[in-house]
Amino acid sequence: MASTSKPLRRVIIVTDSAQSVTVKGTAVVGGVRFAPAVWVAPRPELPTAGSPLAEDLRPAELERFTAAADIVAERLDARAQEVSGNAAGVLKATAGMVRDRGWRKSVRKATNNGHTAEYAVVDATGTFIAMFEKAGGLMAERVTDLRDIRDRVIAELRGEPEPGLPQVKHPVVLFADDLSPADTAVLDTAVFTALVTRLGGPTSHTAIIARQLGVPCIVAVGDEIEVIPEGTEVLVDGVAGTVTTGVDPDEAARLVSESDARAEKIRQWRGPSQTKDGHRVQLLANVQDGNAARIAAETQAEGIGLFRTELCFLSATSEPSVENQAEVYQKVFEAFPTSKVVVRTLDAGSDKPVPFASMAQEDNPALGVRGLRIARKNEEMLCRQLDAIALASKQAGRSEDVPTWVMAPMVATAYEAEWFARLCRERGLTAGAMIEVPAAALMADHLLPHLDFVSIGTNDLTQYTMAADRLSPELAYLTDPWQPAVLRLIQHTCEVAKVTQTPVGVCGEAAADPYLACVLTGLGVSSLSAASSSVAAVGAHLAEVDIEFCMKAADVAMAASGAQEARAAVHELYDTEVTK
Repeated sequence: MASTSKPLRRVIIVTDSAQSVTVKGTAVVGGVRFAPAVWVAPRPELPTAGSPLAEDLRPAELERFTAAADIVAERLDARAQEVSGNAAGVLKATAGMVRDRGWRKSVRKATNNGHTAEYAVVDATGTFIAMFEKAGGLMAERVTDLRDIRDRVIAELRGEPEPGLPQVKHPVVLFADDLSPADTAVLDTAVFTALVTRLGGPTSHTAIIARQLGVPCIVAVGDEIEVIPEGTEVLVDGVAGTVTTGVDPDEAARLVSESDARAEKIRQWRGPSQTKDGHRVQLLANVQDGNAARIAAETQAEGIGLFRTELCFLSATSEPSVENQAEVYQKVFEAFPTSKVVVRTLDAGSDKPVPFASMAQEDNPALGVRGLRIARKNEEMLCRQLDAIALASKQAGRSEDVPTWVMAPMVATAYEAEWFARLCRERGLTAGAMIEVPAAALMADHLLPHLDFVSIGTNDLTQYTMAADRLSPELAYLTDPWQPAVLRLIQHTCEVAKVTQTPVGVCGEAAADPYLACVLTGLGVSSLSAASSSVAAVGAHLAEVDIEFCMKAADVAMAASGAQEARAAVHELYDTEVTK
């Protein structure tokens, strides 16, 4: 059913422009909310080393730590039982970090050296924080989790209340440096109506759970957030990624009402996805395991556009057998037995270290041996994974007229495309590649003739095009998929694909942005794959426009001087041509 609701107007009336402040971050979850800002409760003051304890007192300190850590872990486990989905998984993972033998061993070493239990926790955690920060990427984003378990254990040791969410009974906008998984997972969205963080990124736990909860969320605002005093009424726009003070309350109420009406239209939308003049755009889901696939099957997703297989094996120290891998993959296929499923081979390395597959430490892992490059010296491992995918597809009962699509990450040359495609076809699999290296986009006329399809990973394509770490809050203004340079690479790929008749999908974060989905459609993208919770919003938005609008949107975005200008130009075009 086509959505007919009007989009939010971007003109905001302020009561006093001299006192109005607007700060901008990375938009994660759309929606508009207006409420006073409150900060999370302060973390405990960290102890200093002090003088060494007498040797006969040290065993008791270790016992104090063990008891406190066990209580914190049990409390997290109990919270996990109260929630579901990603939230439960995040809480269980955090409890697992509290029980981690390596971390506890470091605490034991520190207490044996004469430190109090409180400082031993600080010392041990600091060692792991340094390791995670050096690893970068997704590992660096887990630093927030480490600091959280440190602070919770210290508070327990001191008999202090747990740090975290403030005790409020009226609707507020929650401000934080970054939210811990334990806090985000149990948020009451009737009270905490929107989330704004100084740090974080689009793949942080805050972002993941905010998407599940559907609460407007902006991350990576930076230090500018500190100019807004607590208690100030703020308008949060989760689409534009802005937080504005001094907004006229009547105007704010109108914008919130329009946002709620649009959310209701999205909830009512039913596929299949197409523009209002009938141009089809397949909407698919990104998943990491069978549970996520089952959740996606309950939405309007038409299939799976990205199955991240490496996330199934992040803790595996040895390569799973073909049979064990097939058992994991089969659960995903069973969720969509007659639909399109696109499996990505191991994207190990860089920010996703898989112990049995990752190479030795590298100075610059994002530009190192990752993705398909790992198989250059270990083709047998790749072949075993392809065998497992083919076996899982067969065991799931997929018929020959429901092909299983497989794509390789980090393809950069025609040789790699040809080599991977041959290995896939030997096993009856449909062969594809991710376009995330700029060279692959520029050389699309040499790569695409070897492939059955391609999927553009906008997260990595953007970071490599802009030479900026996609998980760095400081560089979020560069790692924006609205960058015209990135859009031009996508356009070039689509132009070649039109000649070779190769389907082009997008499976990066860009596919979850309803406005950017119009641009991508106008560029020639035929399928969009995003978090299953984002599918309906994209489908409802595409139903409001025609293909001519999408092509105009693509032109104005590529003609812009930067990402913000491109986004603003498309919003203005939408307001002019669609909202009448």
